[in-house]
Amino acid sequence: MDAITQPPALDSRFVTVEGVKLHYQELGSGAPLICIHGAGPGASAESNFKLNVGPLSRKFRVLLYDMPQFGKSDKVAIKEGRLTYNARVLNGFMGAIGLKRASIIGNSMGGQAALKLGLDFPERLEKVAIIGSTPMPPIFSPFPVEGIKMIANYYKGAGPSREKLRELLKTIVFDSSFLTEETFEERYRASTEPEVVELWSKRQPEHIRENLAPELHKLKAKLLIVWGMDDRFGALDVGLQMMRLVNGARMHIFSKCGHWAQVEHADAFNRLMLDFFGND
Repeated sequence: MDAITQPPALDSRFVTVEGVKLHYQELGSGAPLICIHGAGPGASAESNFKLNVGPLSRKFRVLLYDMPQFGKSDKVAIKEGRLTYNARVLNGFMGAIGLKRASIIGNSMGGQAALKLGLDFPERLEKVAIIGSTPMPPIFSPFPVEGIKMIANYYKGAGPSREKLRELLKTIVFDSSFLTEETFEERYRASTEPEVVELWSKRQPEHIRENLAPELHKLKAKLLIVWGMDDRFGALDVGLQMMRLVNGARMHIFSKCGHWAQVEHADAFNRLMLDFFGND
């Protein structure tokens, strides 16, 4: 188990893009590095990257970005392709804070949004590291995979509960010792805020799936694919497919690791990111 360091306290900042209030936090100086969370219940950039922001901020200007619908950003219903929408809003966010170009670490859905940014707005993306991101269907696994079904069912039926969330979070990681009560309660509180429950149970229609496979050969940004060997939210063969589709892509697979490589192998993950983003 990697050593765990106490995450720094970060101030909240907000900008508005397309009428949507977007929340972000930042630490450090240097080349900009945006961290984007996944789409699980209660997710936020600070929650996903609390073990990484400190070490990464020693060399980069790290920006923790909450996508619309998550964290402290506005809870808007998305009625177009989710990746297209998030890439466009992310492009607007970068413009609003004066970033011409940046690198991105994206966990799961955050990585998919980052890839779409690189395809739709190639001038914005320098390098991108994705963690268990699935911008296309798997070949050898059922789709949607086990974990994605659990996310879809979280707000259905009787609605969110501690039991549902605990089972979901245990599925995210290989080693459940990483699921502290503090992490669990933080995610549960965020997932059960009234406007969040109202969004996912009433206002948000079923997401329009977008398959990026036909476009990925056009990606110009340098790509690092990170996967956990025991990921139950993202099928490993998707990462292998991307290796063939994206010129010059690299892949790092962590053993004894689920969907949160940045948490379960924080120290090794941080070293990997510092090397990838810090070298040409």
